[in-house]
Amino acid sequence: MLKRILIILAVVLAFVSGGWLAYRFFAPKETKPRESATVLLEKIRTVVKLTTVEGEFSEIYNYSEYSGYFTWLWDKKVLVRVNAVVSAGYDLGNLKIETDSVARVLRIGPLPEPQILSIDHSLDYYDLSTGVFSDFSPEDYTRINQRAKDLIREAALQSTLLASAREQSDKVFEIVRFMAESTGWNVEIIRAGKPGAMPR
Repeated sequence: MLKRILIILAVVLAFVSGGWLAYRFFAPKETKPRESATVLLEKIRTVVKLTTVEGEFSEIYNYSEYSGYFTWLWDKKVLVRVNAVVSAGYDLGNLKIETDSVARVLRIGPLPEPQILSIDHSLDYYDLSTGVFSDFSPEDYTRINQRAKDLIREAALQSTLLASAREQSDKVFEIVRFMAESTGWNVEIIRAGKPGAMPR
């Protein structure tokens, strides 16, 4: 009986050893992730935008959900660092340019107000904690991403970014004025519905 048990143990040990050696020999040395992507071009539209300034913004955003009772079971929170580059300038899609060949005047306008043209932001997640029965869903991450972008937009609007965009646009049109005057033309810029000569 003892001999039979020893034979069975030897067979099992040989089988396990053989399996382990086969795995070590045939297993890949490193795993390669599989990726697939489908990129669809949905729409092409013509845009005429003049970016005059860019601002770099950074913020710390604290997101948390509290359920009230038994917080360690349901609550979740995360600290997010947001870095963003905000571009400001003009959407010139509806800008009109008229020429008066008799008076040799170039009229440009109405010039729109400067606006935020794009926000390029990235998020770094820190101190992420969840309750026993709660976790961050894809919808939560989407909401956090959108809220972080909204906060950056609000900060940009409260900063001097748009004022700087307006000042920079004056420099751009000053170049246009210089080029026009070098050929004997004058330039008028229409702002807020009121025509006026280009400031020198």
